[in-house]
Amino acid sequence: MDSNFAFLTRNPQFNSFSYACLEAERSMAVGPATAAILTRRALELAVKWLYSSDSDLKVPYQDNLSSLVHDRTFREVIEPGLFPLILYVVKLGNMAAHSNSIISRSEVVVSLHNLHQFASWIDYCYSPDQLEVEFREELLPIGVEEKKSSEELKMLYDELGAKDRELESMVAANKELRKELKRVREANQDTHDFKVDEISEFKTRKQYIDVALKDAGWVFGEDCIEEYKLDGMSLGTGIGYVDYVLFGASGKPLAVVEAKRASINPEQGKHQATLYANSLERKYGQRPIIFYTNGFKTYLWDDTFYPERIISGFYAKEDLQLLVDRRMNRVPLTNIRINDDITDRYYQKEAIKSVCEHFEQGARRGLLVMATGSGKTRVAVSIVDVLTRHGWVKNVLFLADRTALVRQAKGSFNAHLPDLSLCNLLDDKDNPASRMVFSTYPTMMNSIDETKLDDGKKLFSVGHFDLIIIDEAHRSIFNKYQAIFDYFDAMLVGLTATPKDDVDRNTYEVFEVENNVPTYAYELEEAVRDKYLVPYNTVETTVKFLEEGIHCDQLTEEEKEQYEETFIGEDELPEFISGDKLNTWLFNADTVDKVVMQLMEKGIKVEGGDKLGKTIVFAKNHNHALFIVERFNKLYPHYKGTFCQVIDNQVKYAQDLIDKFSIPHSMPQIAVSVDMLDTGIDVPDVVNLVFFKKVRSKAKFWQMIGRGTRLRPDLFGPGIDKQNFSIFDYCGNFEFFRVSPQGDETIQALSLTQRLFNTRIQLVYELQHIDYQEKRYAVYRKALVDELIGEIKSLDKDSFVVKQKLYYIEKYSDFDNWQHLGAIETAEIKEHLGPLITPTEEDEMAKRFDNLVYSLELALVLGANMTRGKNEIIKTAELLSNYGTIPQVKARDAVIRKVQTDEFWSGVDVLGLEEVREALRDLIKFIKVESSSIYYTNFSDEFIGVVENSAEFPSTDLKSYRKKVNQYLLENRHHLSVYKLRTNKPLTSDDFLALEQILWSEIGTRGDYEREFGNTPLTVLVRQTVGLDPQAANEAFSEFLDDQNLDSRQIRFVKAIVDYVVINGVLEKKVLQEEPFRSIGSIVDLFPHGQALKIVSIIDELNKNATDPAGA
Repeated sequence: MDSNFAFLTRNPQFNSFSYACLEAERSMAVGPATAAILTRRALELAVKWLYSSDSDLKVPYQDNLSSLVHDRTFREVIEPGLFPLILYVVKLGNMAAHSNSIISRSEVVVSLHNLHQFASWIDYCYSPDQLEVEFREELLPIGVEEKKSSEELKMLYDELGAKDRELESMVAANKELRKELKRVREANQDTHDFKVDEISEFKTRKQYIDVALKDAGWVFGEDCIEEYKLDGMSLGTGIGYVDYVLFGASGKPLAVVEAKRASINPEQGKHQATLYANSLERKYGQRPIIFYTNGFKTYLWDDTFYPERIISGFYAKEDLQLLVDRRMNRVPLTNIRINDDITDRYYQKEAIKSVCEHFEQGARRGLLVMATGSGKTRVAVSIVDVLTRHGWVKNVLFLADRTALVRQAKGSFNAHLPDLSLCNLLDDKDNPASRMVFSTYPTMMNSIDETKLDDGKKLFSVGHFDLIIIDEAHRSIFNKYQAIFDYFDAMLVGLTATPKDDVDRNTYEVFEVENNVPTYAYELEEAVRDKYLVPYNTVETTVKFLEEGIHCDQLTEEEKEQYEETFIGEDELPEFISGDKLNTWLFNADTVDKVVMQLMEKGIKVEGGDKLGKTIVFAKNHNHALFIVERFNKLYPHYKGTFCQVIDNQVKYAQDLIDKFSIPHSMPQIAVSVDMLDTGIDVPDVVNLVFFKKVRSKAKFWQMIGRGTRLRPDLFGPGIDKQNFSIFDYCGNFEFFRVSPQGDETIQALSLTQRLFNTRIQLVYELQHIDYQEKRYAVYRKALVDELIGEIKSLDKDSFVVKQKLYYIEKYSDFDNWQHLGAIETAEIKEHLGPLITPTEEDEMAKRFDNLVYSLELALVLGANMTRGKNEIIKTAELLSNYGTIPQVKARDAVIRKVQTDEFWSGVDVLGLEEVREALRDLIKFIKVESSSIYYTNFSDEFIGVVENSAEFPSTDLKSYRKKVNQYLLENRHHLSVYKLRTNKPLTSDDFLALEQILWSEIGTRGDYEREFGNTPLTVLVRQTVGLDPQAANEAFSEFLDDQNLDSRQIRFVKAIVDYVVINGVLEKKVLQEEPFRSIGSIVDLFPHGQALKIVSIIDELNKNATDPAGA
C-alpha cells in the first residue's frame, strides 16, 4: 500500500523516526486514539532526531517533548508556520493518552497531516534530493476500530516513552555529523523555500495589501511609495524595485514591504526584502523594518532585535518610527533599578528581574504565577516603571475581566506612577490616547475598530501598545478574546495565582511557556511561610440533607404533612429529593439557619469579640443568596437588614455595595455572593469564608480561598494583627480536593451559533460519501454549502477580528473549494471561521431545533445512535399538538402527526428529517416554556459531623529554577561533568565551562542561579545535589575501611563520614564536631594524630575535587 511517509524511507539517516511515521499512519486502521498516540510518538522521535543531528539545537534542561519543542533554539531553526502544527500533534496525543475525550478520525487526519508537514520540512532541510510530496487523505487506511480503554492507551503511551535512547548520548555520538547537517540545512534554505501547507492558487492579493496599508494610515504617493527603484543592488543588474517603501517624517525609510501572490508563501520574499533593506540602509544610513506578506499572512522582521514574527497587519507611521528609534534608545535590562516605594519585597523583585531577563533574551511573552494577595498589581506597576525608564515600552494596555478589577488596578498605578497618563476605557471622561489604558475584554474588542483619532485614523493600531498586562490570566483569555493578543503586536505579561493547563484552556500555551514552567512563581505556601500572607483553618461540617438528601419516610409525621402540602398539585409526590436539589429549587429554612448560627458562633470576631468579622458567603445561585439573607434577618432582626446583604450580578449598584463592604467599619459585614466575589476582590478585613456550594474547579477553589489570605495590621486592635482566617465548608469541597487535587477538567462550551455552524460543516463533509451521490442528496448538499458560504461572505471584513482570517474567508467563499472537502479543510473551517460566525436571527428556540435536527441527520449518515434526538423531536411534536388553534401550527398538522408515528422513523432518511426541520422550526416559539417551581420548606436538619483542620496547600507541579536544576542534575547523572563530580574525579576547565553553559544559559540565567543559590560554587551545588557515588566514597577511605586494627568506634566514625558524603557530596570539617559524629567521639580522641590528619586530608581532597578545575 502507498504511504504518505514513504518518501522518508529512501534516506537511511531518517530511519530512527521514518518507520514510526509509517506505523502511525497504519494505525488508523486500529483506531483514532491509538493513531493519535503513535503520531505524537513519531513526532517526538523526529524532534529528537533533529536535536541529535543539527548543531544549532541545544538540548534543554530536560528532554521531554514539551521542553524540546518550546526551546528557543528549536523554534529559531524550524519554519515558524510549523510550530502550531506541532503543538496540535502533541496536544491530541496527550488527550488520547491522558483524558477520556473521544478522539475522532478527522482529528487524527489533521494530526497526521501536521506530522507530514514536519517530516517534509526535515526532508527539505537535510536531504540532498528533496521530494515535494503532497499529503493525500485517501491513502489513510480504514479498518474496524479496536476499542481500547483509557488505561490501555496510557500504558501504550508510557511503554513507547520507555524505549528512548538518552538524547544526550545521541548528541555526543553525532558531534561531527551535527555540524555537517547544519551546513546542509543552511544551504538548502538559502537555495529554495519550504512552503507550510500551501493549498491552492488565488489571484494576486495586492488589493488586500493596499487596503491593509491604508487601514494603518499610510498615504499612497506620499509616505507609501510603490515600486520604489533601488540602484546598487548586490544581485543581477544591480537595479531592484521594492513593492512598497514606507517613509517617516524625516524622509528616511521606516520599512520595506515585499509582496507575494496569495498562493506563494510570504517567506519567499524574506531574502529579497533583506537585500532591499541592505540597499536602503546604505543609501539613507537607517535600516528599515522588514515586512513580507501575501496579503493574508504578514511577517514583521526587526532583524536588529528579534527573529521574524507573524503580525495581524501593518504598523502605523508613529508606531513604526518608535520601533526604529528604539534601536538607539532602548537600554539593556541588565542591572535594573527597582523602586522600593513600589515593590520592596524580595520575591517581587525576583519576579520583576525574571520578566526583564526573559525579555532581554528575546522572549515576548511572560507568565507570573503569584499567590493571591502577594502584590501582583504592584509587580505589574514596577515592570511598567522599569520598561518605560529603559525605553522598552511607551504605551501599555492593562486588561481585566471585571469592572472592579479595572478600577482597582488604575487606582494602584495612579498612586505609584502619578506622572503616567492613565485612562479607564469604561469611563467616557478619560482620554483613550493616554499612555496607559485600562479596560475589560469586551470594551477593548469594541474599541479597536471604533476609537478614532481627530484625523479619522484608527487609534488602536496593530503596533499601538508595546506591552499588554493581563490580570487574572487564568480566565477570559481563551477563545474569542484571544483575538486581542493576536491583533496587537505587543509583549505580554500574564498575572495569575491559579494557571490552567486544561487541554482546551491552557494558560501556559497562551504565554508561550512550557507547561508548569512559568517565568516566575511565588506560591501560597511560600508566602505564608514568609509571613506575607496568612494561613487558614477549616471547619468542615457534614450537613445531613446536603449529604444524604431528604427522604420522605424519615421525616416526622408533622413534617410529612408539610411535605405533602408543599408538593400538592404535582402529578406525583417525590419520595426522595437528592442533596444536589437543595438550594437549587428546594430551600430548607433549618438547613440555612444552622449554617448561619454556626458562623455567628464560631466565626472570627472583631471589636473585642462583639461583632463577626468581615465574611463572604459563597452561595449556589441568586435565589439561594436571597434566602440566606432572608433567614439571617429572621434570626438576627436587631441588625435591621444591613449586616448581611447579597452582592452579585443581579443586584443593582453591586459595585457600590462592594466599595462599602471593603471599608472596615461600614456595612454590610457579611457579603453573600454568587460568583462575583470569588476572584479578584481585595478586602484585607475578610476573616471568614463560607463555602455553601460545591466547587470542582481547582482554579476557582484556590481563588476563593485567596479572598482571605491578605495581611491586615491592627485588625483586632493596636498591634494585634490578623494571623489567620476561617473557612466554613458545608459541601465537602476540601475533602474533594484532598482526593482529586487537580479538580474536574472543564471543557469550554461553544456558542449555539458556532455549534450550529460546525454541525452543518460536518454534515457537508459526510454527504460526500458514495452512498449520497444521488441527485437529490447533491442538491441538498449544495443548498447547505450555499447557505454556509452566504454566512461566511456576510462577515464584517472591516472588523479587526475578521481581518485576521481573510485568507480562510476568501478561500471558503469560493464554491470550488467545497467540492472535495477533506478532513483537514473541515477542521480548518471549524477552527478559523466557526468562531467568527454571528447570529443571523433572534429566535433561539428555532436555532436549537435546527441544531437538534442537523445533529440527527449527521447521526443518520454516520450510522450513530439516534434514540435521544428522535425522542426529543417526538416530544416537540407532541407539545405542538396542543397548539392546534394557532393557524401556523394547524397548517403543519400532517408533519406533526407523521413525526409521531413508527412508520416515519422506520424509513426515515436525511431529506425526510430536513423536511421536518423546515416545517417545524418556526413553530417552536409557540411552545410555552414552563418555569421550574421553587419550593420552601422547614424540615429539621442536623450536622452529622464537624471536623476542624489547619491549612493544607495545593500540590504543585510548578518548576522554579531551583526545581529545574535539581531535576536536570538528578536525571543527567551521566553527563560528563556531573559524572566526574559524583565519582570524585578531578574536573577540567572545559568541564567547568560545560556546567556554566547548562546552569547559566540553558536552564536559566546566572541571575536565576545567584538568586536561588547565592555564592555557592557551581561544582559544590552539583555535588551536594547528586551526592558522592558510594563506591567512590569507599575507595577514598579504603585505607581505613580495610584496616583490621581499627576498633568498632573508629570504624563507626569512618563509616559515618562515608554515609555523610554519599548523601551531601561535601563535608565541612566543622561538621565533625556535630551529630552524628559527636555521639561517636572526637576525631582527635578516637585516632592517633597521624591517622586523624590523614582522614582530614582525604576530606580536603574530596572537597577540592568538587571545587577546583584540574590545573587551575
